[in-house]
Order: sequence, then structure tokens, then C-alpha cells
Amino acid sequence: MAKPETVTRQWFVIDAENQVLGRMCTRIATILRGKHKASYTPHVDTGDYVIVINAGKFKLTGHKMQDVEVITFSGYPGGQKITNPKDLTAKHPTRMIENCVHGMLPKNRLGRAMQNKLFVYAGAEHPHQAQNPKVLEIKK
Repeated sequence: MAKPETVTRQWFVIDAENQVLGRMCTRIATILRGKHKASYTPHVDTGDYVIVINAGKFKLTGHKMQDVEVITFSGYPGGQKITNPKDLTAKHPTRMIENCVHGMLPKNRLGRAMQNKLFVYAGAEHPHQAQNPKVLEIKK
């Protein structure tokens, strides 16, 4: 079983351009949880860091870009807002990927620690060159 002191972490870069959102996010969630490693332990954060670039250039199949409803709720009366992925991506290019991956991680302290290892950028540049990230190809 892995222990927090013995976990070694790697950095990966994923280019979201022309990637299907759901397939890409499941791969990202798997890496963040550490399930791709032989030393995976459910109660220890064994995952790696993930950098996503070109976040606003993902694809959705069919007519989902216009037809799907993205709902947010502030908790106050009248605080529910409904939009579609096209408008949300135009306003906040990183939000769809962050929300999609968040939905695939555990809803506890461990899941929040895993989510902190995700870095999403709208452009092709990122400030993590010092970590020597590996480029990760996702099959389409």
C-alpha cells in the first residue's frame, strides 16, 4: 500500500484541441486519482499533476454544444442560472473542463486535494516548464 511520503508524482500536459470533452476528462480524472499506477491506494492521493492547454477548443459530439444545459445555483432564491456550453466556453474557456473533471472525482477532502493538481489554461502556453511535463496523447 502506498503512503503519502513514498508517492512520486509526475507532470503531464494534455492538449484539449479537437478532443472530445467526456473522453478527455475521464482520462484526466484517472490520472489525478492515480488509478493508472500499480501503487494505487484508494485512501491515499497517489495521482499525478495534469496541465490542460487550449481548454476552449474541445469538441462535443452531436448538437450538445447548443442543446445541453449547464446549470449553476448560488444558493439564494432566484440564483439559478442556465446556459449552454457554447456560451460558457466563450465567457470562461476553462470552466467546462474543470466542472467535468470535478464531477468525476470523490466529493471529500481527498477529492479536493486531487482537484488542486489540475491546471487548466485557455491558451497554448503554461508556466510549468520547470517541472518538465510529459506530453500525454489521448486516443480519439
